[in-house]
Amino acid sequence: MNDFLILVDENDKQWGKLEKLLVHQLGLLHRAFSVFIFNREGELLLQQRADEKYHSGGLWTNTCCSHPQFGEEIPDAIKRRLFEEMGMQCKTKFAFSFLYKANFDNGLTEHEFDHVYFGLSDALPLPEKSEVKDWKYMSVSAIEKDIANRPDAYTEWLKICLPEVKKHINKQFKSKSYVYA
Repeated sequence: MNDFLILVDENDKQWGKLEKLLVHQLGLLHRAFSVFIFNREGELLLQQRADEKYHSGGLWTNTCCSHPQFGEEIPDAIKRRLFEEMGMQCKTKFAFSFLYKANFDNGLTEHEFDHVYFGLSDALPLPEKSEVKDWKYMSVSAIEKDIANRPDAYTEWLKICLPEVKKHINKQFKSKSYVYA
C-alpha cells in the first residue's frame, strides 16, 4: 500500500499525489481505470476480487480495475495490472470516462475519475490468487439480471458504469483497430 496515486480535479487535471491508503481514507478524487475484456461471443470477462482485498473483497467486477501510479501513464498501468491481476495481455482501447464516489463499510472511500477501456481476447486468464478469487464470462444482459437479483455480489463501480459500457459496446467493437490476443 505504499503506491502513490494521482490526485485530480473533476476535469482529470492532476494537482498532486498521495499514498494509496490515505487517499482512500480521506476520499480524495484520484485517477483510476477499468478494463472490460470481451471474448468473440461478446461475453465480458468478470473477476471475483480476492477476499483479502482492502475493500470490496469477494465481489464480482469487471476484468481489471486499478490506479496508475504517480508518473505512470494509463496504458502502461493497464498493461501492468492486467498481467498482475489476470495473468494476461490484451490490446485495449479507450471508451469513456466517468466520476463516482462510493463509501465502504470499512471506512474507506473510492472517489475516482475512472477511465474505461475495452479489449477483445479469447485468451484464458491465469489470475494471481492474492488478487482474484475466481473468474467467469457472462453476457452483459446476464450480468444486468444478476445485479438486479444480487446487487450485493457486485462492486459499486461496475453497477454504476455498466449502463454506459452497454451504450459503448457496439460503437467500440465496430472499429477495426482491435486485435485478438
